[in-house]
Amino acid sequence: MTPAIFGLSGLTLTADERAFFKDADPAGYIVFGRNVESRAQLRALTDDLRSIHGREKLLITIDQEGGRVARMKPPVWAAYPAGAVFDQLFELAPASAIEAARLNAEALAHDLAEVGITCTHAPVLDVREAGTHDVIGDRALGHEPLRVAALGRAVLDGLAAAGVVGTIKHMPGHGRAGADSHKELPTVTASDAELERDIAPFRALAHAPIAMSAHIRFTAWDAENPATQSPYVISEIIRGRIGFDGLLLTDDLDMEALAGTVPERAERALAAGCDIALNCWGRMPDMVGIAQRAPAMSAQTAERLERALEGIRLDGAAGRQAQLVGSRDALLALVEAQA
Repeated sequence: MTPAIFGLSGLTLTADERAFFKDADPAGYIVFGRNVESRAQLRALTDDLRSIHGREKLLITIDQEGGRVARMKPPVWAAYPAGAVFDQLFELAPASAIEAARLNAEALAHDLAEVGITCTHAPVLDVREAGTHDVIGDRALGHEPLRVAALGRAVLDGLAAAGVVGTIKHMPGHGRAGADSHKELPTVTASDAELERDIAPFRALAHAPIAMSAHIRFTAWDAENPATQSPYVISEIIRGRIGFDGLLLTDDLDMEALAGTVPERAERALAAGCDIALNCWGRMPDMVGIAQRAPAMSAQTAERLERALEGIRLDGAAGRQAQLVGSRDALLALVEAQA
């Protein structure tokens, strides 16, 4: 099995994609807006991917956070609020905010399970900092680490209730970035002691089955390499200090924070200790290059992947969504009442 997650070019698989995926046998796939048209189309696409591998429990992922990061959009699918909404409610009623976040995540996960998507890259555990780039912004669950952890735990629980796996991101923390890592490499100069604040939510949720790395250089830990490609950050901070022993994905390797070709970026990230190279854009030359450069999946990564897949269910239960959303909205009304 290739330790990679690959993207798809369109609404259906091409003959070249089908042949390549069968041969390369990647760990999983990621779905973007270009792959999404309708419920029937998307379920057919994910079922097609499962048929290639003969595995019912296949890692088929998506960036469906709510707010401005959503690949499945209205009018076909419901809109879900950004993380900042639950942070606002937490100011008024912490227990209500935690319950609203859980209800919201479960409702969202039913949308995913219905169309055969088994993992979403959420919750965002980056602690929001004033004066930083807004690439995280209202995606964050708050400015206070313990609050972020509490709301993040609720999101993971809600997703799991509908049989969908969550991804904690962006480890070890994107909240201090002064630049957009899609465009350039952010450098964070905070001290090791200051960065304890950033890693606190990840440490609290280190039991999560999947995490995603940050394309950020932390000079206190590694002045040369972004976290995604830093053996020190991965072994000493993520695996050591945070204590995360789940499946570690890279953030998208196409992002311009990283240097070199996409296959070179993947090779460096895997060599540094990431379990899975995430390549989102479905470009065949890049995917073939990753498959050629990547080592065979290690036994340790395979075990982590198997653990991540344990909670997957595809039975949907979409009939609960109206109840979940109604209960969520009743709690969120407290925010509107204070506005």
